[in-house]
Amino acid sequence: MPENSHVVDGALEMGSLPLLHGDHVPFHRHRQGHLVYPATGVLSITTREGTWVAPATRLVWTPGGFEHHHRAYGYTDMRVVFLPVSLAVHLPDRPAVFAVSALVREVMLALTNDTDAPRSQVARTRLQAVIIEELVPASEEPLHLPEPRDDRLRVLSGILHDDPANNATLTELGKQVGASKRTLTRLFHDELGMSFRHWRTQLRLHYALTLLAAGHTVTNTAAACGWANPTSFIEAFSAALGETPARYRHDPAANQTTTSTPRTGGPTAAVSRVKAHKEPLSWTGHDIEIINKQPDAATSVLRRWTASPTTP
Repeated sequence: MPENSHVVDGALEMGSLPLLHGDHVPFHRHRQGHLVYPATGVLSITTREGTWVAPATRLVWTPGGFEHHHRAYGYTDMRVVFLPVSLAVHLPDRPAVFAVSALVREVMLALTNDTDAPRSQVARTRLQAVIIEELVPASEEPLHLPEPRDDRLRVLSGILHDDPANNATLTELGKQVGASKRTLTRLFHDELGMSFRHWRTQLRLHYALTLLAAGHTVTNTAAACGWANPTSFIEAFSAALGETPARYRHDPAANQTTTSTPRTGGPTAAVSRVKAHKEPLSWTGHDIEIINKQPDAATSVLRRWTASPTTP
């Protein structure tokens, strides 16, 4: 364990964590692998290897021991289910994103819902096994944006992260980072496992999801992400996610009259939980190790955690 790490003992077994737009859970890791499902909003997970993004139609798997952090876009109802090793071995040994079927969604909500009667551990394990049976034959979703290691690629990545609408060619970008188009093409293939064009599209899709979750229109999102017009954006988005971008747009006005789920009660309830928990909670379940500094900042978010009830 790093000397400057902070450990919150026995944290997070199964339950939900309501996150407001822009909320950030710092780098941390768990001993057990876990599934994270954003029932509303968009959630990103970032590791040393890159970033995965999941809207409400996707689920993220993170194996035990992986250092990662989360960021929420739009009000995000984050549902978390930890898996025993006997089930976790059937999933990839690296983070991955999977499409959420109607069955998986309902099971994830049932396992993390504190309004239902308590379930026995045996019943919980059976429900967890249902999720695994659904996910194992499913293909991973292409929502991973790998993190470059080469200094030239890192500079190029920074340029396009700062301005996803930048339409500079690889040759033009190469002049800015001190590398030829041929060298950069090879680096993208060898380090990131994809072409520059594919990588830039992934970056723009990630950015588009966050803008839509924040309430931006499809037209404004298309322009901000560098697409020539809304039609080409809708086509690229639909090809990657199977639905139009309008499906993912969050309407801020909806928060005034509706709530996302019975469980977390929407953004107002999330803020109320923060105000209500001024002292550290008594954690049960699995540990969470906050990597490096500012454990208090992490705890302020984790105080919103609500565990689902269970019986022996």
